[in-house]
Amino acid sequence: MSDTREFKTNLTLYLKARVPFISIRSAERSRVLEIFREVAASLSNAPIFVHTLSQGTKELLTNRSANEDRSVVGAIDFASQQISQRQNLSFILTEVADIEDDTPFARQLQDTVMLAAEHGGVVIVVTTKPVWGQLQRLGMSLTLSSPTEDEMREIIHEQIEAYRSQLPIEWDESDEKQAAAILTGISRIEAENIIATLLATGGIKKADLVELMHAKDRIFADISGIERVQVRGAELNVGGLGGLKSWLDRERPLLTADLRERGIRPPRGVLLVGVPGCGKSLSAKAIAHNWSLPLYRLDLSTIHGQYLGQSEGRLKDALSTADHVSPCVLWIDEIEKGLAGATQGANDGGTSTRLVGQFLYWLQEARARVFVVATANDVSKLPPELLRRGRFDELFFVDLPTPEERKEIINIYAMRGLKQELPSALMQELVEASDGFAGSDLESAVREVVKEAYLHGDNAVTSDLFRRSFQNVVPLSKTSPEQIENIRAWGRERAVPASGIPIGGTEIQVRPRRTVLA
Repeated sequence: MSDTREFKTNLTLYLKARVPFISIRSAERSRVLEIFREVAASLSNAPIFVHTLSQGTKELLTNRSANEDRSVVGAIDFASQQISQRQNLSFILTEVADIEDDTPFARQLQDTVMLAAEHGGVVIVVTTKPVWGQLQRLGMSLTLSSPTEDEMREIIHEQIEAYRSQLPIEWDESDEKQAAAILTGISRIEAENIIATLLATGGIKKADLVELMHAKDRIFADISGIERVQVRGAELNVGGLGGLKSWLDRERPLLTADLRERGIRPPRGVLLVGVPGCGKSLSAKAIAHNWSLPLYRLDLSTIHGQYLGQSEGRLKDALSTADHVSPCVLWIDEIEKGLAGATQGANDGGTSTRLVGQFLYWLQEARARVFVVATANDVSKLPPELLRRGRFDELFFVDLPTPEERKEIINIYAMRGLKQELPSALMQELVEASDGFAGSDLESAVREVVKEAYLHGDNAVTSDLFRRSFQNVVPLSKTSPEQIENIRAWGRERAVPASGIPIGGTEIQVRPRRTVLA
């Protein structure tokens, strides 16, 4: 049974039982009232009135004005008067405020609800916020979630089916399913507006599926909690990491597939640990670009607040936003910095521990198509719970690039900045000279050559210039070899090599994906 049908069934039962107070959590007022009209038609002996600030109080089915006082207080007074005089009346308040805590208005509403309990009346509140505990305990609560994937497919089908004989519509059943998967998380009216905008262009093409992601992204562009990252494809060619790339190619079709019948969830994400400067953060951007998905960044270090519960609330809002903008890639850079307090015994009243628990619960239980790419440099600060099976789909170790990977990385930056490949002999010399270099070290060395080419012309680029530029780089593997070896030792025991090649070994196969039952 779909969420909407379940909501409608429970609402009908509560109205028949004359539960004196019903709170409905939803941001879709028009959709809630539409369901109420359907229910009211089957309960002809129970009049239902609805109040809005723009129109006052009206009878729901006939739209007849019952009280012209548009204020919420006036609506409460009118409801109290009518309930005390007549039996089985129901009043819907769509724009209430100040009912989260013990306020004078919440007390007034409580008095009206107690009066309704004596006369068979019902007071319904439609809100997006919690309700004061003493008031809520007088009745029941319902939540009308955004349309499910199946409901969204019905909405899309209804929108475009009427135009198939008038406009070129390229979408078939599988395209409608994919469109529903993309738009899940937004309201019915938002989905209808997006489809109507596509139809206004004169038809719907296969390529419009990508436009759906952009349209959905624009809806949530100003929502706080996570930061939208603009991805420029020309800068996202990642060298090496063959094992990671193969794994991602295999997982990509599963992100938007309907896997419910198989009992598994969509890919949840990867944790990339390893040597600093070897392409972990760049990989997050490359995944979003290659998968044609919006990229959002969650900075855990900025969500900590000074008041009790503030940090947890900020994290909850951020993760909820990620669920709504799905399908997307959520990039969490240096995740150990935001969660380190839980492993170091931070004197923060247990906030860090609660944040870890909240994040891990979302990571394991949420079903939205959010692919998490988390990166970490200091593996000693990672909470042990983060590494347990069932959290991330895979844990990859990003090591210093191999000779073949260094060659590929140097060539990428040379082609980007100089528009030409290097001679084979020079390339081999640079590969040997860059032993122990991270990807960022290679980029830095080639960038110095590109600067000289810009300042003095391409003729200034010589083999000696390349040699000097590479000799001037002192990599982390030379300044802190113990740190690198400790990271490598950790990776050998706990992670899959992102390059597909073990340290000092030959190419291996990535182990099978960790399948997690839904």
